[in-house]
Amino acid sequence: MSLRPAPTWWRAALACRCPRCGEGRLFAGLLTVRARCAACGLDLRAHDTGDGPAVLVIFVLASVVVGLAFVVEFRFSPPLWVHAVLWPVVTIPAAVLMMRPLKAALVALQFRYRASEMEGGDAP
Repeated sequence: MSLRPAPTWWRAALACRCPRCGEGRLFAGLLTVRARCAACGLDLRAHDTGDGPAVLVIFVLASVVVGLAFVVEFRFSPPLWVHAVLWPVVTIPAAVLMMRPLKAALVALQFRYRASEMEGGDAP
C-alpha cells in the first residue's frame, strides 16, 4: 500500500477509484462494484449503496428533463414524435453518466464514515 494520503471522497467519486488509495478502479463493469481494490486490496463487498444513487438520479434528472421538455414544447411546438426521439436520447446517457460518480460517492462516504464497522476500515 502506498504512503500517500487517502484521496478526498469527492475526488475518489469523480474518478470512480478506490476510496482508500485512489488508484484502483472501483467498478468492474458499468455499475458493478469490484469485490476488492486491485491496488490496495480493500474489500469493497461490504459497501452497498442500495437504491440511493438511482433515486437521486431520478429526482434530479427527471426535474431537469421535464423542465426542458416544457420549454421545448411551449417554445417550438414540435410534433409528438420529436419528444419521443429526443428525450430518451438525452435521458439515458445522462442517467448513466450521473449514476457512476454518485454510486462511487456513496461507496467513498461509507468507507469514510462507517469504516469501523467494515473490514480494513482504516480511514483517516
